[in-house]
Order: sequence, then C-alpha cells, then structure tokens
Amino acid sequence: MSTQTVKSSDIVLHGYCAPKYEHLRETFLGNFLEYGEIGGSYAVMVGGEVVADLWGGWKDKAATVAWERESIACVWSVSKAIGGVCFAMLVDRGIISYEDKVSKYWPEFAAQGKGDVTIGMLLSHQTGITGFDTPATQEDLFAGEAAAQRLAAQAPLWPMGTAAGYSNAVGILATALFKRIEGRSIKQFVAEELRDSSLGLDISVGVEQKDRARVAPMLNEDKLESVNTVPMGNPAQRAMNNPPVTSDVSGEPGFQDADFLAMNVFSNASALAAMYDLLLRPGKDGRRLASAATLADATKIRYDGVDMVRGIRRPWAAGFMRNDEAKCWGPNPEAFGHGGWGGSFAFADPVADVTVAYVMNLMSDQMDNNPRRRRLTEAVYAAI
Repeated sequence: MSTQTVKSSDIVLHGYCAPKYEHLRETFLGNFLEYGEIGGSYAVMVGGEVVADLWGGWKDKAATVAWERESIACVWSVSKAIGGVCFAMLVDRGIISYEDKVSKYWPEFAAQGKGDVTIGMLLSHQTGITGFDTPATQEDLFAGEAAAQRLAAQAPLWPMGTAAGYSNAVGILATALFKRIEGRSIKQFVAEELRDSSLGLDISVGVEQKDRARVAPMLNEDKLESVNTVPMGNPAQRAMNNPPVTSDVSGEPGFQDADFLAMNVFSNASALAAMYDLLLRPGKDGRRLASAATLADATKIRYDGVDMVRGIRRPWAAGFMRNDEAKCWGPNPEAFGHGGWGGSFAFADPVADVTVAYVMNLMSDQMDNNPRRRRLTEAVYAAI
C-alpha cells in the first residue's frame, strides 16, 4: 500500500491506497477541487482488505482546523443502518426474530390497530407512524421514552402492510423497543459491542464529552431545513416534518447527548466501512457481526414501492435500504446500506465484495444526486 500526504492548492489529503486504487485518491481530491468539499473521510474495502483509507481538508470554513484521522462527524440517517446492525445481532443470537410482533415486547404499541406490526415491518418503515400527530419541538425528538410512548399511542396513517414511509420516528421507536428486548440502550450496546470491544469501531450514538473536540461541525452555505428535503404534501410528509429539523441541531448538546438512533451517530469512513465488512465476513479476531443467514434475513426486501414520504421508489430492508433503480450504490441490486442527510453514506455490496463509506462536513440538499457522493461510488466500480 502507498501511504502519503497529497497537496493540491490549499487541499491536503492524508492516508493510503493500494497501488491499483490510486484513482480513488484522485477522485476524492477532485471533490475538493471541483465541488467545494471542505473536509471529510473516504474508505473502501475489497475482499476484506483496506484498499483506501483517506481523510483531509478542514473542519471549518476558515481552513484553520485540519480534518484528522481521528475526526468524526454526524452521519445523520446513516445512523439507521447502525440500528439495523444492532437488531441483526440480536436475531443472530436467537433473542428475537424479525417476524416477532413488536407488541410481544411492548404491549402498549398495539394501540390503534398496530398489534400485528412485526420488528421487520418497524425497521422497514411500515408502521404508519412517520412523526408526532400533535405539535412537537426538536426537544421532543430527543425525549427518549416519553417520545416513544407518545408515538406508540398513535393511530397509523395507513393500513398495516400496505405502504412504507421513511421517517426519523423509526429511530425513536426502535430505540425504545431495543431496550425492552436487550436491557441495554442502543447507545450503550453500540459502545460496548462495537466501539469498546475487540472490534474497536469508532462509532457512537451521540458523542461523549471527551470526544467532542474531535467532531467536525456540519457546514453549508445556508442552514438546511428538513422541509426543503421533504415536502409538506400528504399526512405522512407533514408528520415527518413535525417538528422540522435544521442542520445546526447536530452541534447542540441535547442532540449530542441523546439516544436517538435515527440521526445522531457520529463516526468516520474508516469505521463505517469496517463495520459493513464485518457483516460480510469475520474480522481478524474471528468475530462476525451476524451470520450469512441472518444477514440475508436482515437485508431481504420487505417493502418495495413508492415511499409515502420520499415520493420515490424505495426498496426497504430491516434497517437498511437496498440499492434502488438509480443505482446510487453501483450496479448490483444486492448492495445494501444507508445514506445520510447532506451527503454521507456507507454500504456493502456482497456481489462485488466491497464496502464503501464517506463522511463529510459540507452538507448538500441534492440527496442521491449529490455528485460528490455518486462519483466516489462510481470510482470504486471503475477500479475493481
């Protein structure tokens, strides 16, 4: 592998690439030179081997604080797949099944006709609960058990099993359900099972005070608001935007303290690519996050149709999005992962045997059409 620091104009990239994959470094550098990237990290593994682990740029617009190897950032909805991993680990240990009804562990959730909702349905956005049905604030999103009980008491917006609607409410519900099943919060589970274990993955739900100096704040020309990403057309969309979320919330102490799996995981590309690789194969210590059979169950498509919130086709699995017709994660439909608000993403492609992750601080409202995101993926498939 080649390890080097590359300077171009005022941009400094650090890290290494296998010789065959130098094009990945060039593509990442191109994001800075052509698309205004400020700071970020980019990692790719092929066949279980790291072929690129790159980072660089700046944590601030003034270009005074460098993005370092240890820098982390909020990855927004990439967080939802961390939840998918945690539930897959419970399935793999025989603690639950995706076909178990949520009400088996949380009887109150059966209210208003939701008694037949399964864990797999909840994780694939099929509950009919996309947000609060009465006025809510951003603080309500981080209220933990109180928020979960409030959502559990609501009536679904559609008959069970007929539709899916993407939401952050899924993170509140999944977090509450997980603790009822496992005993630990997802925040604690991720800390003990992924970060502080032999796996050593730099992934956390929220961010501890001691790590906050490592955080790269979210940056954009104008403060992004969720209402600019999701329209306010139908009831599912209006609930998703209740309350509206702004991009600067990621720097608030309440957000960084919360156990809010939908959107407040902090990590970097290296850790996310390694986590996905541990879904495909055992690591050096022989541990794998879930067996091949469990992974197949976790990533099978549970709903494939026009999402009630996003308004576009979305093939949802249990905590993961499968590759869609836009092929944002390469050519293979078997690829699975999750993108995050503003541009971050992480995915695995079991057919190509690759995992890819990207974490940045310059947010974009272009979603799947973000050229920085797309060209990093396209570069991988051009190289393998």
